[in-house]
Amino acid sequence: MNMQSNMTSQNNSITDLIHIPKEIVLASSSPRRKKLLETLGIEFRIVHPSVDEDDFTNHEPIEIVQELAYKKAKEVADTEKDSLVIGADTIVWCEGKILTKPINDEEAFNHLKYLSNRTHSVFTGIALIDSDTNLSLVAYEHTLVRFRQLEDEEILAYIRTGSPFDKAGAYGIQDDFGAVFVNKIIGDFYNIVGLPLTLLYLKLKEFSKNYI
Repeated sequence: MNMQSNMTSQNNSITDLIHIPKEIVLASSSPRRKKLLETLGIEFRIVHPSVDEDDFTNHEPIEIVQELAYKKAKEVADTEKDSLVIGADTIVWCEGKILTKPINDEEAFNHLKYLSNRTHSVFTGIALIDSDTNLSLVAYEHTLVRFRQLEDEEILAYIRTGSPFDKAGAYGIQDDFGAVFVNKIIGDFYNIVGLPLTLLYLKLKEFSKNYI
């Protein structure tokens, strides 16, 4: 059997490359993060954290997302045993403002109107915490996103789908409708969805050295 056929016959995953001798727990309520982590072939369990995403002490976006990611992971790690907990937090940052998850139609409209014809930043922090040793690692990813000029009718139609209300910045690039608002990105696409996979893989690889 040649190398190519041998490779395709095996069910390879990230666990063949990274040795984590603990149960992996995702501290997240996001269905998008769950789906993204599943694409890596990692077996994991979900625990929903109760961290208030509006409660942070830092003021710069890089620090904010790392602080909140750590809080989520730490809250769950304190309730688990023999686990590696992954926490994540994403914010949309535009011209010095955080655009949070909208609470109603008006706020969703205002968010999207503000992003129209502008370039904004998406920051995601990730945190890894060993529940037994409290050993931790935090990092972040940054992606630039450019919106085209949006028509009010397009914004209103998108709001009627209900999609904006569980997403920072009131949009999701993975949506079949919200995706057409974006005409350029610079950086990691998956970061915009909510979990930068390359960064997570590299940090899991780095963290796994603690178990050698």
